[in-house]
Amino acid sequence: MNFEVRWFDSLDSTNRYLLDEARRGAAAGLVVVADHQTAGRGRRGRNWIAPPGASLLVSVLLRPRVAPDRVQVFTMAAGVALAEAVEQVAGFVPALKWPNDLLARERKLAGLLAEADDDALVVGAGLNVQWDRFPDELADLATACNLEAGRPVDRGAVLDAYLAQLDAHLDSLDEVPAEYQRRLATLGRKVRIEQTDAVLVGVACGAGDTGELLVRTDDGRVVAVHSGDVVHLRDG
Repeated sequence: MNFEVRWFDSLDSTNRYLLDEARRGAAAGLVVVADHQTAGRGRRGRNWIAPPGASLLVSVLLRPRVAPDRVQVFTMAAGVALAEAVEQVAGFVPALKWPNDLLARERKLAGLLAEADDDALVVGAGLNVQWDRFPDELADLATACNLEAGRPVDRGAVLDAYLAQLDAHLDSLDEVPAEYQRRLATLGRKVRIEQTDAVLVGVACGAGDTGELLVRTDDGRVVAVHSGDVVHLRDG
């Protein structure tokens, strides 16, 4: 895929910008990066806030011609590609947390958010790259590439590696679920899944090829979960 990168000092939301461009007919491969977002969005409508220049805030426009239940594979591909880019550039191996987060030492390193409109799919990522410190309320919950690597990490280098890896995975989508599952730290863990109308507790025992998480509850049932927030619980 040929990527066209547009880099802005500030945007309200890279995902919002790309969705608007998609409605105007922009081709797949348009990439938007912002040094700062004034209204960045995380999953389930949460705000995504980062100081200017501290994070790689990037969205990629895709136009996948696949069945609706296959769309999540593109988000999985982006998560794997971002983990590989961090490994290549920063020199440590982040884990994936279901459905779309990157972790280092159980601290959140990145989050991804996919949004669709008609045949357009926008996959956004916010990766903490170069932070001096986190606010006290986030210090035990979040981390950044430079803090894990013990040295400065360049956002441009991570972006280049991310797009190269994403391109490779888009060319071999059938191989993505296995690699996603291999990196998925949620598997084998006791989890609490918080959904809009329910809370499910059990052990994450597998992941399907279309991104669903399989959870074995205490009564032995295996439930396929397609959405929700996951908390990794301590055993015992």
